[in-house]
Amino acid sequence: MPEFKTLLVEQIGKVAHIQINRPEKINAMSRAFWEEMIQVFTWVDDTPEVRCAVISGAGKHFSAGIDLQMLAEAAAGMDPDIGRKAETIRRNVLQLQQSFNVIDRCRKPVIAAIHGYCIGGAIDLISACDMRYSTEDAHFSIKEIDMGMAADVGTLQRLPRIIGDGMMREMAYTGRAVYGPEAARIGLVNRTWPDYEQLLAGVLELAQQIASKSPLAIRGTKEMIRFSRDHSVEDGLNYIATWNAAMLQSDDLKAAVMAHMSKQTPEFAD
Repeated sequence: MPEFKTLLVEQIGKVAHIQINRPEKINAMSRAFWEEMIQVFTWVDDTPEVRCAVISGAGKHFSAGIDLQMLAEAAAGMDPDIGRKAETIRRNVLQLQQSFNVIDRCRKPVIAAIHGYCIGGAIDLISACDMRYSTEDAHFSIKEIDMGMAADVGTLQRLPRIIGDGMMREMAYTGRAVYGPEAARIGLVNRTWPDYEQLLAGVLELAQQIASKSPLAIRGTKEMIRFSRDHSVEDGLNYIATWNAAMLQSDDLKAAVMAHMSKQTPEFAD
């Protein structure tokens, strides 16, 4: 397992628990964080023994979003020519987007466990996850509007498919805070827990349940959901037919059927 400056990574059975680990900075996302997210999810994707991942935050908060010091340093190093400056900013934004695209594209399900602040870039992060759960006092805000900018790392593209277009626009245009109970009501999170300890225990239990399923079936399900999000129903149906033409020949199907018939719990190869 690789080592990181801004992340704590622990493998619990078949589940990788990834903690954002800058509690003294409210888990603000430094330059190292953006680089390490790509590294850690490359590891998750490439490690057969990991079947599901959980992202949480160390300390009192999930994350306050992008580290403003990083933005200040980037601005100080800009070329004075307006065209070159624009190209540099564009390339920087695309690189930041890649740090959360790896979550969306990861073959394994990724679950966010959110407590305290989840602001700005942290909304971009959780929007790329498969599922989101939070404490009742969790604080969600698309804060970029109050910084005089539009969110540019995935929130505006992914969140409408999670909470609906109108609610996303309300949050994005106003920057207002949404707390745990409302987040559950609008579908931003699937469920809330009273405190962080219960949240993490509940989410890890769910992750272990997912990890007990056929890894091929889970990967196929996530791939189909992602594909259908961006394609027509007809395209999605055609793709799943082609996919299952190969995947239904797996030993996982036989193991699942035999276990069901004998009322036992199936065991699947990584």
